[in-house]
Amino acid sequence: MTSNEVVEFVNVGNREFGAAAVPFMGGAATPFPGHLPTTVDRQDIRSTSVQSHLLAHTLRMTVRPVISMWAKASALPWPMKFLDDVSARVHPPIEGTRSHTILLDHCNAQWLRADGADDDRVVLYLHGGGFMFCGVGTHQRLVSRISAAAQAPVLMVDYRMLPDHSISDAVDDGVDGYRWLLAKGYRPDQIVIAGDSAGGYLSFMVPLAIRAQGLPGPAGIVALSPLTEMDPARKTGHRNAGRDAMLPSNALDELARISGLRDSRSASSRDRLRLCPVDSDLRGLPPVLIQVGSHELLLPDSELMADRLAEAGVPCELQVWRHQVHVFQAAADLVPEAQRAIEEVAYFIRTATPEPASAAH
Repeated sequence: MTSNEVVEFVNVGNREFGAAAVPFMGGAATPFPGHLPTTVDRQDIRSTSVQSHLLAHTLRMTVRPVISMWAKASALPWPMKFLDDVSARVHPPIEGTRSHTILLDHCNAQWLRADGADDDRVVLYLHGGGFMFCGVGTHQRLVSRISAAAQAPVLMVDYRMLPDHSISDAVDDGVDGYRWLLAKGYRPDQIVIAGDSAGGYLSFMVPLAIRAQGLPGPAGIVALSPLTEMDPARKTGHRNAGRDAMLPSNALDELARISGLRDSRSASSRDRLRLCPVDSDLRGLPPVLIQVGSHELLLPDSELMADRLAEAGVPCELQVWRHQVHVFQAAADLVPEAQRAIEEVAYFIRTATPEPASAAH
């Protein structure tokens, strides 16, 4: 730990999960076994590194105005693919990472393996970007760090995005990635599904779709600053609406408009429930880790999702990192808290999956 970094973990929840084991398989029409509500294991993590404050200030002065401008003029030809290509050159995977492209049914995926990663477990990663931006290029460095810390290869799905495709298409692509891992020989209990922001939304919706298709579910879910409710009202009315260093509230309004879910009149109640993790039947999901910054616009989504998971009897650890920005884990080259958060993610992945047979002896 560096001299200008202070990290304190404050437990304000507990780990007494009273839920009975619930099989995660069987399809949408299969009745769920009985369950007991549990409690959220919440940790408020206080951190005061100079780097994190500098990052927040920089994003507020640069990225936030650009996103706000996009929300006001989203119809303009924004260079989304160009940004992903530039990011791929500026932010390559960490040294020693091997990667190659995988062809799925409707999109590509990137298979990344950091130095030292083995095949005892694997991560299916779904990148963020509001279902419209980013891709393999913007996220390969973060994902390679997760691969190195968890000692596991990662399949990052370059799913289809708005406005040319629907969010349901992105969910289908995530399921295709999961099926690819099963076909490659991985067992469900070796797979953890992870994602950030919009990818955090998918990290919940993909397991629910897996269940609906009658497949056995993954061992765990990791959601970094997840979007879990498409209706922006709860977030735009929250105290963080003006405090988020990166995301302006008008961006959520525009995303909701583009996705066709801004008004309940634009979709049936059934469609809205299908497209919102917080309104889905979450019983039987595997253990979940959620990480979010205390000043994020999406903090209410993380808190509500954790509560809904607890109501469904799903073990959930919610880590609220003080003063950290949206998906701060991507800034591990600069921010010490980001690397610590990635280590927490890696620990969750290793504990959610079986111990390697060689280590048991």
